[in-house]
Amino acid sequence: MLPQEVIRHKRDGKKLTKGEIDFFIKGVADWSVSECQIAAFAMAIYLRGMDIEETTNLTQAMTYSGAVMNWADKGLDGPVLDKHSTGGVGDSVSLILAPLLAACGGFVPMISGRSLGHTGGTLDKLNSIPGYTLVPSLDRFYQVTKEVGCAIIGQTSDLALADKRFYSVRDVTATIESVPLIAASILSKKMSAGIEGLIMDLKCGNGAFMNNIEDARVLAETMVAAATAAGMPTRAVITNMNEVLGENVGNALEIREVIAYLKGEHRNPRLNEIIMTLCSEALLLKGLAETREDAMARLRQALDSGKAAEKFAKMVAALGGPADLLENPEKHLPKASVIRPVYADRDGYVSAMDTRRIGETVIVLGGQRKIPDQQIDFSVGFTDFVQVGDIVNTDKPIAIIHAHSEETFAEAEKMLRSTIQVDDSAPVKQPVVYETVAA
Repeated sequence: MLPQEVIRHKRDGKKLTKGEIDFFIKGVADWSVSECQIAAFAMAIYLRGMDIEETTNLTQAMTYSGAVMNWADKGLDGPVLDKHSTGGVGDSVSLILAPLLAACGGFVPMISGRSLGHTGGTLDKLNSIPGYTLVPSLDRFYQVTKEVGCAIIGQTSDLALADKRFYSVRDVTATIESVPLIAASILSKKMSAGIEGLIMDLKCGNGAFMNNIEDARVLAETMVAAATAAGMPTRAVITNMNEVLGENVGNALEIREVIAYLKGEHRNPRLNEIIMTLCSEALLLKGLAETREDAMARLRQALDSGKAAEKFAKMVAALGGPADLLENPEKHLPKASVIRPVYADRDGYVSAMDTRRIGETVIVLGGQRKIPDQQIDFSVGFTDFVQVGDIVNTDKPIAIIHAHSEETFAEAEKMLRSTIQVDDSAPVKQPVVYETVAA
């Protein structure tokens, strides 16, 4: 079998066999397939698509291209769960969800990524915590997950080997948006962690990669079907990304919002609704709760008792971060040099916002990457960001900008004003959670 023949078959619209897919992905992992062949294969899939059987086979081939974690002999007394988001702006959900599920009896070995385009990355947020080890050994990953109940890390060189190489080629060949490739990439990383259940947060709107609910639904149905066929129970929740999710945007600033949420100091209603929805689905998926009401009660108890906050603090300390981060966040998290509010051009109700451009403004501030190897400023971003429906005036700014210089502050201020639409009347309230897709 030759790589070019597999490419030719998909280019011509044929359905690939499991053997063809296994052969090609093995070649990606062992470098016997070249980058130009990966690019051609990705483009053929992008243009011709894959059915559920092909997508499932691709997912499994990429999963088993590297090590696969096995929790069966680790003596865990609860299910191994995980969550994935397709990316958003002000989306700190993973950092709250992992310790919250751990506080409810689950175990969460979460493999996360860095920022992509205008969306923030969970790893970059954790990287703002001094000393936090983003890529520990697999043994350490096992140990922290077992002892604490959760561990959030980056993709190691051992897991889903083919995906790491495949994704880097897709990123520069305009093939990111292929539904089968998105599904296989995400699911292979999750399945390589040996999880027993997955909850997907599929963002939909002007701040997401999927702009409309129809496209989001297609991706949700594909992901759920492929994951279920591969033996991993999965549910997908389609959520609204037509505005900033929380109130803080930026790496260290979102860590501050996470700490405030876990400690009960402040919980943004939209952020809270998505967290509670995703967590309740996870508890129901693997029998940690019998009913939705039971799930919600268990989640509230885990938050109000401080148990979820304790899990987060233990995870941070176990992976090298400061043991007193929750007590003294200002002592450890970086702070920007210039911190000032920005106001709308007129008074009125916030009726809409360009969420993608808000994310791009963080790039201008230096808080996300223009190029892959760029060093980012973890301190910059926005706090106290308005929500759609809020009134803005001389007393209520759009947000408070955190910048490293007067020049970047001025540029961000100009951009931010252009992202916010203000009208005389209040807008119609839109749902935060659109729907849930199950097998």
